[in-house]
Amino acid sequence: MDWLEQELAHALARQEPAAGFDRRVRARLYRSPRWLALAATILVMIGAGEAWRQYQGQLAKEQVMTAMRIAGSKLNRVQMQLKGTEQ
Repeated sequence: MDWLEQELAHALARQEPAAGFDRRVRARLYRSPRWLALAATILVMIGAGEAWRQYQGQLAKEQVMTAMRIAGSKLNRVQMQLKGTEQ
């Protein structure tokens, strides 16, 4: 074996965990659900806020387009009436 293989074998060799490792892991597992629930709640709130903002933007866009169509049709009617009076 060359030196790299020896280093890898040494680094990947089975080792016994440090004293108290099991207790520390279990303590973290019991704390995780609270943090996960809080993080999930925050993500849902941010997502819902962004979805609401997009919905409001789309609604405003549709209202502007409707107003432009109404104004365009009224302007077209006025132009047609002016052309009729010019002849």
